[in-house]
Amino acid sequence: MQTTEEQLEKIMLTGLVGSVLRTDGLAVSVAGFPAPVGATVEIERQSGNAVFGEVVGFRDNLTLVYPFNEMGGVRRGNKVTLRETIRQVPVGEKLLGRVINAHGKAIDNKPDAVIWNKVPLYQSPPSATERPRIEKPLGTGVHAIDGLLTCGQGQRIGIFAGSGVGKSTVLGMLSRHSEADVNVIALIGERGREVNDFLERDLGPEGLARSIVVVSTSDEPALLRLHAAMTATAIAEYFRDEGKNVLLMMDSLTRFAMAQREIGLAAGEPPTTKGYPPSVFSLLPKLVERAGRNRLGSITAYYTVLVEGDDHNEPVSDAVRGLLDGHVILSRKFAAKGHYPAIDVLQSISRIMPDVASAEQIEAATKIRQLLAAYQENEDLITIGAYQTGSNPLVDTAIAFMDQINHYIKQEMDEEGTLEVAQSQLLTLTKQLVLK
Repeated sequence: MQTTEEQLEKIMLTGLVGSVLRTDGLAVSVAGFPAPVGATVEIERQSGNAVFGEVVGFRDNLTLVYPFNEMGGVRRGNKVTLRETIRQVPVGEKLLGRVINAHGKAIDNKPDAVIWNKVPLYQSPPSATERPRIEKPLGTGVHAIDGLLTCGQGQRIGIFAGSGVGKSTVLGMLSRHSEADVNVIALIGERGREVNDFLERDLGPEGLARSIVVVSTSDEPALLRLHAAMTATAIAEYFRDEGKNVLLMMDSLTRFAMAQREIGLAAGEPPTTKGYPPSVFSLLPKLVERAGRNRLGSITAYYTVLVEGDDHNEPVSDAVRGLLDGHVILSRKFAAKGHYPAIDVLQSISRIMPDVASAEQIEAATKIRQLLAAYQENEDLITIGAYQTGSNPLVDTAIAFMDQINHYIKQEMDEEGTLEVAQSQLLTLTKQLVLK
């Protein structure tokens, strides 16, 4: 934690003044205003309250400001004043059970909590040599994950799926049933209607009581969507440094990338891969690397990735997969069959599982994968009745036990599970396979 003197050394005196010269797309160009990137500024306008924004870059001796809200009423020559050079977010136990916006202000129709402690919005990830190895599992309460894709404390996992396949359902199950001490949930770019749906249906009072929900809806400026992700991560870091095991859930990392794309293009960056500027692919690792373990606590992170057109190789999905410690693929085919959670076990992987699961469990999970693969390869023949029993002993076993395997993987949304129960049921199931 920085001392007051160290923080003051990094803060420029407020009162620096410039003037609006022109607008460049979504950005405002300000003359005579040498404020640093990341500074918060206030833009006066002819009527109504002032517009606040953030410095995002420079061009032709002008400072580029991206606004937090609508620019209606701002004209050329309006005064621009520096308000803050280091953005900070309030953190503390009083945030538990609350729904806040990107600035840490309550939006749940309750008074703002009085919190004196603040941390910087942008922080550096822990040093690579200061990260302890991940050695303990974290129970998520989801059988398919706990048994076949076991997660470790401090692991970072992506949930990849198209729209409407059940990402929010999985996040709700994680938030209610996981073994984490604190949940921090970031809803980035969600439709306004879906926020209350998630809070009341997926999260529920039980989940909300030990959660902090940070919301920035799709109608808000890109900068607020970006800040909401950073705010949630900064809050998670605070609780980790307090010695807690934190579960950070972000829905979605794709919309975070889209927000940075808007800002990057407004700042004059050239579009490269499918319209995404280079800053998107440099910012993604800076965000996800902040999660993980340090010597005090852990942040286990689940980031949803919206797969456009069910294309798992589109730019954001491809970049994120290489940054994380595993991925859970949700299948539209499974969802259409009413198979929830719609986890495609064969396409999913937990790279940390060998470090946190017993050899017996890993052997059992491998057997289940072999049977699922054998059944999937012959599914068309089995469905039309063309498969001849006895042709392949592995396929015969898969057919005989597929109902039991599916029963294990499926789980009702309100069905509570534990890591121990998931592992015990998996071993019991595979012992029956040996008897067969």
